Amino acid sequence: MATYVLVPGAWLGAWVWQDTAHALTKLGHRALPLSLTGLGERAQLGAPDTDLDTHVQDITDFVETRNLSDVTLVAHSYAAAPVSGAAGRLGRRLRRLVYVDSAPFGEGMSMLGLMPPERVARIRRQVAEDGDGWRLPLPPFEELGSERTLDGLGATQRRLLRAQGAPQPFRTFEQPLTSAVTPGPEVDRVVVACHDFTAMLDAGEPLLASLNMSPWRRFDLATGHWPMLSAPVELAAILHEATRERTD
Repeated sequence: MATYVLVPGAWLGAWVWQDTAHALTKLGHRALPLSLTGLGERAQLGAPDTDLDTHVQDITDFVETRNLSDVTLVAHSYAAAPVSGAAGRLGRRLRRLVYVDSAPFGEGMSMLGLMPPERVARIRRQVAEDGDGWRLPLPPFEELGSERTLDGLGATQRRLLRAQGAPQPFRTFEQPLTSAVTPGPEVDRVVVACHDFTAMLDAGEPLLASLNMSPWRRFDLATGHWPMLSAPVELAAILHEATRERTD
């Protein structure tokens, strides 16, 4: 049995992991989704000063207050940033890092720093006009990506995203990661790549080149950017297999 701590990406809460967590439980594992401050059932706790450090602390506290050990920490999308920060704080509690359609963040990196200037300018306008100056609302689907990115999201899943997605505290995108400690060799490292991320890895994107090499293990999943909604059982099967491979 493995213990999975499932961290959702931007605009999402623990709710997005429900089907994947259920599938992992059926496979005999312990699956613990969490909501970060300002998101999911903790949306009311968000404030203008909610930043990346807040979310790093959320993850650290979640693991430590439950006295979890041998943790498989799973980051989807934006969650790669706070998970990268929390990984250095968890020490021997951490058994495995899994980045789902995402990659580790280094110290000084930020979400806005990964975006082209014109997109950053558009996002800042959205925050100023529609987010009270400190929240980023969930964008229209056509701004979230191509049909390849949205693959597997039918009408039901899109309605769920629109209904449950909460505005993202914008400081979490602005603030660079203040500290990131590379885990030791005892920590297993896994990347789960969906359509767009698979293409970038196959193209040899320089910033991602290390993910194709040891100690990283790569699993590809033929679906869009939100596999916990579009292919939750298949995602659970990959997480299960990643655990089995390291222990066999």
